[in-house]
Parts: sequence; C-alpha cells; structure tokens
Amino acid sequence: MRHEISPLDGRYAEMLAPLGECFSEIALARERCRVELRYLTAVDRLRIFDPLSADEQSRIEELFRAFGQADYHRIKAIEADVVHDVKACELFLRERLNLSQPERIHFALTSADVNNLAYARIFKRYRDEHQRPQLKRLIAKLADLAEAWSAIPFPARTHGQHASPTTAGKEMAVFLSRLLRQAKQLAEQTFAGKLNGATGTYAAFAIAASEHDWIAFSQRFVEDLDLAWSPCTTQVEPGDGLAEYLALTSRINTIVQDLDLDLWQYISHGEIIQKTVSSEVGSSTMPHKVNPIRFENSEGNITIANALLPALAQKLAQSRMQRDLSGSTVIRNVGVALAHSYLALQQTMKGLDRIDIDRDAARAAIDAHPEVLAEAIQTMLRREGVEDPYALLKSLTRGRAMTLDAVQAWVDGLELPEPLVARIKALEPANYVGLAEALCKQAVSEARAWLSTA
Repeated sequence: MRHEISPLDGRYAEMLAPLGECFSEIALARERCRVELRYLTAVDRLRIFDPLSADEQSRIEELFRAFGQADYHRIKAIEADVVHDVKACELFLRERLNLSQPERIHFALTSADVNNLAYARIFKRYRDEHQRPQLKRLIAKLADLAEAWSAIPFPARTHGQHASPTTAGKEMAVFLSRLLRQAKQLAEQTFAGKLNGATGTYAAFAIAASEHDWIAFSQRFVEDLDLAWSPCTTQVEPGDGLAEYLALTSRINTIVQDLDLDLWQYISHGEIIQKTVSSEVGSSTMPHKVNPIRFENSEGNITIANALLPALAQKLAQSRMQRDLSGSTVIRNVGVALAHSYLALQQTMKGLDRIDIDRDAARAAIDAHPEVLAEAIQTMLRREGVEDPYALLKSLTRGRAMTLDAVQAWVDGLELPEPLVARIKALEPANYVGLAEALCKQAVSEARAWLSTA
C-alpha cells in the first residue's frame, strides 16, 4: 500500500497521470540518458575516438527508443551507491552499452550540461503536449459559450453595484481575448540550453581536443535538440527563459482564477445556474445545495501554483558565482507547480461544462435597476446641449431605488424636443448593451481563426 503525501499523487492521480511522462523521476532519468546518447553520437562524428561500430550504434538507438522501467531501476540502484544522479546515468550507460571505448560517454561534460538540457526538453514537451492543447481546449470552450450567449442581456456590476448592462457572451469574450493573447505568447516561448563544461569556458573540451570548434559544436548540438542556445554561462544555464515561461504560466493562471471568481459570483447571484446530476450531493446535511465546487477547486489550485511559480522563477534565475546546488532541488518542484496549474484548468473546464444562463433571473436583475439608464440619458442630453445633465441625473438616481416609470416621468418634466423624449422613453435597461454582441462576435472570430491554425 502506498501512502501518498501529495494530493497530486493521491486524490488527483488519475486526472494527472499523463503528466508523469514529463515530471516523474523515470521521465527525468530517461531524458538525461537521451541527452547523453545524443551527445555520444554527436561526438562520434568528430572522430575524437574510433568510430562506433554498427552494433554499438544499434545498441545506442535501441536504448534511446526503448528506455524502460528496468533501466530506471538500475540507475537508481547505482545512484544508491554513488549518491550522484547524473553520474549514475553515466555508469549505467557504460554498463548497458558495453562500448569498446566507454570513456567517450560523458566526455568533457559536467552534470549541469546534461541536467539543463534534460529539463529544458521536459518543460518544452509539457508545454507542447499538455499545456498548449489544454489551453486551446479552454479557449474553444469559452468561444462556444461566448457565441451561444452573445446576445443574452446580462447584469453588470462595477464596485459590486449595478452598472450599464452587458451580454453574457461579451463577458465570456473578455476572458477569451485575454487567454488568447497569452496562448499566442506561450506558443512563441523558447526554452534554452547550454553545453560548455564545468564553469562555462569549454576548458575540458578545448584541452582534450583543441582542433575542434567547440563553440560551434555546442550551438549545433543544443539547437538540434530544438532548444535555444545559451552561448555564455556559468556552470548552469541562467534560467532567465525558464523564469519567463513560469511567469507566463502564472499570468494564464491569474486570468483563469479571475474567471473562476466571476462565475462563482454570478452563480451566487443566481444569474448563472449549474446543471445537476441526480447522483451528486452538494452538502452532507443540506439536500438542496449545488455548489460551484469546480470553480472553487480551480481557484484553490491556482493559489498554490501561483505561490510556487514566482518563487521558482526567482530562484532558478540565480546561482552563487559559478554554481551551487540550491537550484537543483528547487527545479524538481517545477512539475508540482505546473501540475497544480494543469489541474486548475481541468477543473475550470469541468465547471464550464455544467453551467448555463438563467435568462429570466438575468433579465429580472437588469429590469430591477432602471437607474442604470442614467448614463444613457445624461449622455444623450449632453449631445443636445442640456446644461450639466450629469448633475440632473445624479440628483434623481444616485443611491436611490428607481422605477422605469419614475425615470420617464422625470424626462417629461424637462423641456426637450419630442423626438428626443420619445427616444429616451424607448430605452429599456435590457436593450442598453451597446456593441456588446458585435464585440463578442469579433472575439470569437479571432479565437476560432487562431484555433484553426495553432
């Protein structure tokens, strides 16, 4: 029986299982070995050592393709003796490959060369295979809701007080547009790597094989891994690009949490309702409850993720002089922060699948506050040249419960052209939504165009 410490590996293990391919110990060991194997074949082309035989090349290719549980367990057994994770990988490769010249394995490398490239490839894989597809699904879901709700009048509140109405679709389009901007940046985010030795000087490379252009070799090797090359570093890759990525992820989380909070409020006010499932319960004692638990779950996981992400970004962009080990343990927790982020977005999408607009409640909330037409009326009066209409409407409406009849009676008391009076009397709060529908449709169109090519 396992006793999981983290809910990521316990309560939410099934939901997060795909992330194990990126953030598990076996994933890290596999990626370290793959970097070593790619380096081994790249150095072979330099002919510093005798050429690899066909059998040796075949063993290298097979291990690269089929690294498995038994290989991982062997590495951990070696690590238990040598107490060094990357050295354990090197010794495993010596044993597993049985090369005629085993010293070519890990030639001139420091463990940081292997680690930084392995982690960069892991984070890039997570971004490409999990994070971006998930964010695209969320954007598609918001586009569907925004489109379906584009013309549905919806109450608006500024400072928690009733304000000029909107449409439900336009409010979804706000979050759609915000997330689309971040998704475009996420697609362009680069992950960097370095390969230059113990203090970033290529000293071991140059002293052992000075006839080669090791700077050019390093650039080719890193870029062949589909990473951006960091040319001038200490023993460690600076981590600035990783810090940018973590900050970007935190911004995405913040937008999603903002969505969670708004939807929670709309549900609380009754303007958005949740679809029920007969087998579910919302309270152990109150049978009527249908709680917005998915949005609350998302909010909580984002709180955890966004506490970790800035701390990770700051720490991983720092190193004492040429190297210290404090970042080594910290970087292992990047997967924890990203997993909480991933879990949060999953919960938000589950919540979005279960909501709808209560059109009657939304309309009633709008109609109950005709004073929101004060903005429309005073602006129309401004155009007609009426002196200080803002003050006139303020004295009528500020802090008061109004009726539409009272507003219209007040208009009758003004000396206004009859066409203008008729236009004002035709106003209804639910129709005072400006260009909300057009804005919504524009946002949806932009999102769908991006989704079709992203």
